[in-house]
Amino acid sequence: MGWWPFSGDTRADAIRSGTAIPTRQERAVCWAARDAYFACLDAHDIVDATKDASAAARACPQQSADFERDCAAAWVKYFKQWRVADVQKKRRLEELRRQGAVEMEVATSFAPEGGAGEKGKGKGDIQEMLDRKRGR
Repeated sequence: MGWWPFSGDTRADAIRSGTAIPTRQERAVCWAARDAYFACLDAHDIVDATKDASAAARACPQQSADFERDCAAAWVKYFKQWRVADVQKKRRLEELRRQGAVEMEVATSFAPEGGAGEKGKGKGDIQEMLDRKRGR
């Protein structure tokens, strides 16, 4: 029937919908709820809570409710997708290790030419390096 001025919208509703930005404390509450939810999923060997939504809901009803309540809806979706990608990445790395792949350490820097190992100190150093390369 349209808008009602006392619709019960709260700050938590605004955060969930994405119309309010969570504070540091609210983010910490979200992350704690996420961690508890993921720990429950781990205990029940559920990786993809989106694909296995009914199994996740049965296994972790309270943790799921807390996670949905304490986090922005977009964050819930992102964290669930991130979890799947992270588990897949870890499994793939483990498979590569079993196959004898050698892990390499990669370090990058914006050090000027000839300054190998010397890291740039900021935006000005990067700009100077670009200017030198352009012959300015």
